[in-house]
Amino acid sequence: MMTAGHCNRLTRRAAARLLAAMLLAIAAAGHRAHAQSASVRLVVDYGDGVIKTITGLPWAKGSTVLDVMNAAKDRPHGITFSYTGSGASAFLTRIDGVANEGGGGRKNWQLWVNTSYADRSFSVYEVQPLDVVFWRFTTQEGK
Repeated sequence: MMTAGHCNRLTRRAAARLLAAMLLAIAAAGHRAHAQSASVRLVVDYGDGVIKTITGLPWAKGSTVLDVMNAAKDRPHGITFSYTGSGASAFLTRIDGVANEGGGGRKNWQLWVNTSYADRSFSVYEVQPLDVVFWRFTTQEGK
């Protein structure tokens, strides 16, 4: 025969388990939301009225613009690109079929991260979650 105290213990134990399960579910949902927000967006402005946007590119601690661009290569309708050098001296030369034109007021690929004009090579420029990597084919340096 069960006593009232025995029933209360079972009810408390069941309630504690239910609460623990709910807290785990909330924590898991928060982790999924954080994982979804731990991404970067790439925007490529070809300078001719065409702009390509690729969203949801994976971010991890230490990710660089080069990592973002490599991830974009693997996407449907992604990008292709070329560059010379490596590390701090890496220099982007082409995105898709559009190549730098050289100096003297000609168009070249220029990089912004969010609204900041890049002050270092894209292969060492680290990005943060939710950053927007913006390449623009233009004559206006830093504008």
